Amino acid sequence: MTNSDMTGATDFAGSKLALFLGPELVVILRDDKPDIPWPGHWDFPGGGREGAESPLDCALRETSEEIGLVLTPEQVSWGTSYLRPHGRVWFFAAHQPAWRVDDLRLGDEGQEWRLMSPETYCNHPLAVPHFAEQLSQYLAYLQGN
Repeated sequence: MTNSDMTGATDFAGSKLALFLGPELVVILRDDKPDIPWPGHWDFPGGGREGAESPLDCALRETSEEIGLVLTPEQVSWGTSYLRPHGRVWFFAAHQPAWRVDDLRLGDEGQEWRLMSPETYCNHPLAVPHFAEQLSQYLAYLQGN
């Protein structure tokens, strides 16, 4: 995927980022509120689009807000989009060194963050199902399948 594909889309609802610190993923336990989608489930940083921001800008802003980690567009290595009932959603991946865990802090949303292996996330009963599916597709891409 080209960088312009990740930054130039104008019709989308939101973005998510599968953020790897070393071999582990950063996941966030969603708030347990009945008025949000997937309450009490493990999620990735990301959320709804604000204003005219690009898909990648949305993912980077949400990552900074939710776990305090600031990334540049060049640090995002992969992205794809898919349709959900509320519109097009972008799913990105970024790989950072494990020591960046020291930079993480929970923002105003979510109950906690933790590191989880990708395989554990994909099989976890409280993983958001469509994000587990997107992560599985990304892992297959990495393996050349």
